[in-house]
Amino acid sequence: MLDETKVREALAKVIDPALGHDIVSYRVLRSVEVQGDEALIKVDIPTHAYPQVLRRELSNRIEAAVKAVGAKRVTVIPEVVTAFLPAPSDKSILKGPKNVIAVAAGKGGVGKSTVAVNLALALQRHGAKVGLLDADVFGPSIPTMLGAPEIPPSANKDSKIVPAVIHGLNVVSVGFFVDKDEAVVWRGPMVHRLLQQFLGDVEWGNLDYLVCDLPPGTGDVQLSLSQLIPITGAVMVTTPQEISIIDVVKGIAMFEKVEIPILGIVENMSWYKCPACGHTDEIFSHGGGKRLAQEVGTEFFLDIPIDTRIRFGGDSGVPITIASPDSDNAQRFMQLATKVGIKVALSVLSKPKRTPRLAVIK
Repeated sequence: MLDETKVREALAKVIDPALGHDIVSYRVLRSVEVQGDEALIKVDIPTHAYPQVLRRELSNRIEAAVKAVGAKRVTVIPEVVTAFLPAPSDKSILKGPKNVIAVAAGKGGVGKSTVAVNLALALQRHGAKVGLLDADVFGPSIPTMLGAPEIPPSANKDSKIVPAVIHGLNVVSVGFFVDKDEAVVWRGPMVHRLLQQFLGDVEWGNLDYLVCDLPPGTGDVQLSLSQLIPITGAVMVTTPQEISIIDVVKGIAMFEKVEIPILGIVENMSWYKCPACGHTDEIFSHGGGKRLAQEVGTEFFLDIPIDTRIRFGGDSGVPITIASPDSDNAQRFMQLATKVGIKVALSVLSKPKRTPRLAVIK
């Protein structure tokens, strides 16, 4: 007869191959059912971006551990349940998205919006439900990069904003509500109120991830978002040269002050490979992002080369992740989504499980 207690003790020693921690303390194990010498193990895969090869490895590890304590037959049922922490009551303005991922940069022109758009689309290709918030109020580029909406933004009967739907993403941008050539000249309080509306008055729906494309630098938008909603973590985008790295350091310091974890660093425009002769040139230097990640103690996700197809995808409204899904650089964005999804899950599951706090009426 198989002992359930022994099964659970054995499973407590199983290390998740993606998370690097045991499946009990990191809440991957959902339930154990024992009948005779058979065991049914249900596990929660914490992100849609969890690689299939590692899912099979996890099942094999569980099966081996349970058979080692006497099981003749082990059935492992994995189900994707996106890991998230409920928002505390003082930051509950945002309804629907489970995790908020900020994509930020110390300075403009480093490809932050390109990374944000392709990251959102890559997470969606992995199977997640994803939204994209263009929080770059003064230079909204998301409407151009994604092209014309299949379903334009609208308002429902409760006067809530219904996001545009573009390439399957729920998208909100100030660019939908101002003329293309009109400059947004607003002071800080107006920006704060706009963000409040984009967060609290939008029917985002039940999303696994909301990717926020932040403006460059360390200004009102970053501060307002940190005050209004719980941001799961930030992805920092930089180019390799020192002049860009200097500003990213300031951005990281700002996020640390407002207690937003840095998920990792992406080095964009890392090199250029001539399509005609195959010669590779490091136009903006190379390796600055990796060096910075080591210095600040965070993960270096990957580097992305200069590629005319990435640029063309952004200009034409069909990003490379969906325009050329099998290309090397589309696969890079898919890898980035996997790394970000795993890092978000680690950030969530390393913290105690939290239930939403009720407001106390005095």
